[in-house]
Amino acid sequence: MARASRRALQYGCIAVAVLIATGCAVGPDYRKPTVEIPASFKEGVDWQRAQANPQASLSSTWWLDYHDDTLTHLIEQSVKANQSIAQAEAAYRLAQATVLANTASLFPTVSAGFSGSRSGTGAGAAGASTGSTSASIAGVRNSVSANLSASWELDLWGQFRRELESAKESAQASDAQLAGERLSIAASIATNYFELRQADVDIDLLKQQQQIDARILEMTRTGFKVGTSSSDDVLIAQDTLEVVIADLQTTETSREQFEHAIAVLIGVPPGGFSIEPNQHYAFVTPAVPLALPSQLLERRYDVVSAERTAAAANARIGAAEAAFFPTLTLSAEGGYQHNTLANLFSLPNRFWTLGPSLAETIFDGGARTAAVREARATYDENVAAYRQAVLTAFQNVEDGLSSWNHLQQQADAFSNIYQRNQQLFKSEQAQFQVGSVSEQSLLNQQLTLLLAQQNLVDTQALLTQSSVSLVRNLGGGWQWDDEKGRAADTVASSGQQPAAAAASTSASPAQ
Repeated sequence: MARASRRALQYGCIAVAVLIATGCAVGPDYRKPTVEIPASFKEGVDWQRAQANPQASLSSTWWLDYHDDTLTHLIEQSVKANQSIAQAEAAYRLAQATVLANTASLFPTVSAGFSGSRSGTGAGAAGASTGSTSASIAGVRNSVSANLSASWELDLWGQFRRELESAKESAQASDAQLAGERLSIAASIATNYFELRQADVDIDLLKQQQQIDARILEMTRTGFKVGTSSSDDVLIAQDTLEVVIADLQTTETSREQFEHAIAVLIGVPPGGFSIEPNQHYAFVTPAVPLALPSQLLERRYDVVSAERTAAAANARIGAAEAAFFPTLTLSAEGGYQHNTLANLFSLPNRFWTLGPSLAETIFDGGARTAAVREARATYDENVAAYRQAVLTAFQNVEDGLSSWNHLQQQADAFSNIYQRNQQLFKSEQAQFQVGSVSEQSLLNQQLTLLLAQQNLVDTQALLTQSSVSLVRNLGGGWQWDDEKGRAADTVASSGQQPAAAAASTSASPAQ
């Protein structure tokens, strides 16, 4: 009998192994949705001609190309203290924990227990129960039990594997979102910082204009007293001065708000944060490296996140379809039971049970069918969101290239205007020194020169901000590695913290 039992157990194990080996995962296998990829960018014909190097064209520390230590410090501080990044990191850790939880469902559950009790029955209580089906015996009794049990629901139809697949792809989407959050925060800091520096220069130029307009108003009032200027001239001079004062207040308000925004981005209260003004800030406009349109789909974190979300939704279709098939659970329990602990673990005191359990839902009112339809609808929705993300990505890059191209031409035009006004001002100074022009004429020419300088500086600032937007729209040094199924992680060589270094990241900036 024992030999027959062992043989039956062996055959049962072989049968289980065969079932697991031949078990199929129901539901559609994922195929990346097709999207239309243009051969080149419409607004970047000249920008696209050189040979591109997509694997190394965007640095993970792109802000270093602006050669500003203050900006670098602010961005590094935001990586450590920004609350949006901390929230995204927590979301990624949650996604990783979900993967571990789904992985655990593939394995059996084993539990062990140990119990002991002591009970007594008096003579009267024992006599009162003689008429029952189980007679009691007066006295004190001990009971000790130790048991080990195991239960395993076999993944015959791939439900657990599909759920694990979905969890992994959701974690990859979460990792891309984390990388995107870091890129977005860094780009926001850079943009606000350059707008603040633009305000620094504008405030200085407006104060110079205010001094000149105040001097012109004083001269006009003097001329009115001696009859060389009219009252209308005085009113016009007053209005001109007031306009400059109003513009100065608007610019100072903007600077303060940019400073507040930067404080929040780096995780500090705005009340205790300030940036020293720099009236002579020189804007740097680094050349943005080249990239191919097809590489944009691997660099943009939102595109990658949308594609991985669609893949996760596809896996959930199979998990929903698996509910139509029966479930097979193997369970076993064994242990020892006796009235003394000393004699507990002996062969006569053993007990055990072993057997499979097969279950199938016969009627559920259409719940399983509804779940499959819901999973398919969710997948279709995510595919549409992915394709929309691709379209939006190309729109962002085209907009960035358009802004970049026109701002460059605008900056060249304002640079030429500024140089000519410098020459005119020097000529006016020479004429003033020999007495051929008045002081007011010289001051008016100086105002024209200051306005030309302000237009040039503002355009240079916008061009620098446009370069930040272009880097962000191209993915900011982050890229997806399709071959390894994870994002390339080379940031460690630069000493930065990867996207989720705490637990083997799958996405982070790439050097």
